Amino acid sequence: KFSDHEERLSGSDREEDEDDVEAALKKEVGQIRASTEQKLRRFQSVESGANNVVFIRTQGIEPENLVHHILKDMHTTKKKKTRVILRMLPISGTCKAFMEDMKKYTETFFEPWFKAPNKGTFQIVYKARNNSHMSREEVIKELAGIVGSLNPENKVDLNNPQYTIVVEIIKTVCCLSVVKDYVLFRKYNLQEVVKSNKEDAQQNPSSVTEEQNSEVAKAETEEQEKSSKEVKEDNK
Repeated sequence: KFSDHEERLSGSDREEDEDDVEAALKKEVGQIRASTEQKLRRFQSVESGANNVVFIRTQGIEPENLVHHILKDMHTTKKKKTRVILRMLPISGTCKAFMEDMKKYTETFFEPWFKAPNKGTFQIVYKARNNSHMSREEVIKELAGIVGSLNPENKVDLNNPQYTIVVEIIKTVCCLSVVKDYVLFRKYNLQEVVKSNKEDAQQNPSSVTEEQNSEVAKAETEEQEKSSKEVKEDNK
């Protein structure tokens, strides 16, 4: 039933009220959308589907620049800023973890770094979790072929490449990124990047150190031989 006020309204007045209601609804929908967007965090944890792997979704931030900045700071200051994070890898693109999907996706994904006139030396690092249907050798071979097809001047360098293509497969999802300074920043390992050169030398003795050790051992052997000769002469 209409109220007394509604009964007194003419046809044109009712149309104006309907317009007001429509405008009010649009305004309310706009406010709901705005509040929803505000609730989207700059950093949001997302379930990865694998043990010991955490995804952090970012809003308005380039993951490669963010992670590179963090590692550069730790490499420069040598200050350990985390106790539980082992590696931090940016993920710039994802696709289904099937060879055909990966080939189709990477043909476009690799263009900013490797399509002529862009070029560079590269390596591919691969890791799979909770996935057994992908072949490491096949993935690396196919992706390297795609990089080469974008520009023949792109060359593989396993020692000190300009770019490292990171391929992380988790279940049926392939996560991809192209990063710089992968070797310098110790494979993007936050625990290793803060170690000084002296600590590295202690853990991984160089050939120079080994040669020095052999010289010391040789000197000790000569000293022992000299001592044994003196003992023999004394006995005589």
